[in-house]
Amino acid sequence: MKKTGMRIVVLLILQTLWLETSHSGDPGSPQFNEELSKQEAIYQSRGEQVPEGYVIDRSLLSYTFTLSSAFDRALANLGPKDRWLDIGAGTGRAILDYYTSRYDIMHLEGQERRGKKAQAVAISIEDRRTPLWQENAASLGANQIQYLFSRRLREYSLEELGRFQVITDVLGGFSYSLNLSLFMEKVLGFLELNGSFFTILQDVHSDDGTNKPYYADSPFLTEIANADGSEVRVCSWLKSIACVEVTCEFRAQWQPPVEAYSIRKVCNDVTVPALVSTHFEAGTPPERGFRLPGAHASPPPY
Repeated sequence: MKKTGMRIVVLLILQTLWLETSHSGDPGSPQFNEELSKQEAIYQSRGEQVPEGYVIDRSLLSYTFTLSSAFDRALANLGPKDRWLDIGAGTGRAILDYYTSRYDIMHLEGQERRGKKAQAVAISIEDRRTPLWQENAASLGANQIQYLFSRRLREYSLEELGRFQVITDVLGGFSYSLNLSLFMEKVLGFLELNGSFFTILQDVHSDDGTNKPYYADSPFLTEIANADGSEVRVCSWLKSIACVEVTCEFRAQWQPPVEAYSIRKVCNDVTVPALVSTHFEAGTPPERGFRLPGAHASPPPY
């Protein structure tokens, strides 16, 4: 099967849907809606039905290794009045790791300033809390760590969530969202001025354009095109957002390769260039295509 490793494997509950070659059609078409149904089944999968590549228990060490090189320092510099939002948090293991004595031993610099550490909020489409999360939430005290589920990021308001100094997303909404521009608008709206958003994409055309798609005869997992069909690399699109500074780090040695993004909010007049969804094929993460619309077009409300 072509899509192995970090791509989708067949879900037992959806075997009959995979008998035909799955390609998305136009948004709203039967083929497109079928892919959305497959993706939703992945989100709700449990036990042995969780497909390969849909990781729900990444450690904080994994975050440090995967995200931008600036992430570890940014998190360690947070104080007790600061806040960290983790999107697509799964079991919340990374947040739990942050509150351990082992984290302090590994980050002696700034330990006194951190005090009881920042407040942390985990967001997940599905509730994957474990008894360990419940035990830590009770021992740390009211609202020190929170776990929110059953809603996507776009469904939360600023009044509900507030703002954060650090936001992370390791193969969460940034890799899965159908409306990438709306997702970025929401993330940057929740980010404090001079706060940073750290995220990644797998198998994407790097900023320097030296790599090819990891999977033979397949496109990159996330692709963006101009209205005329010419390519726009994800790093370039992120840099076109008003009021942000963006650093892109490509790791060619990974399989699939990964590009890590550090996005710092430098002013409040954020403007995110709109994208129209043109292609979606369910996966872990999915295969997505976007286009910058023409002068009279507007993106769909996905």
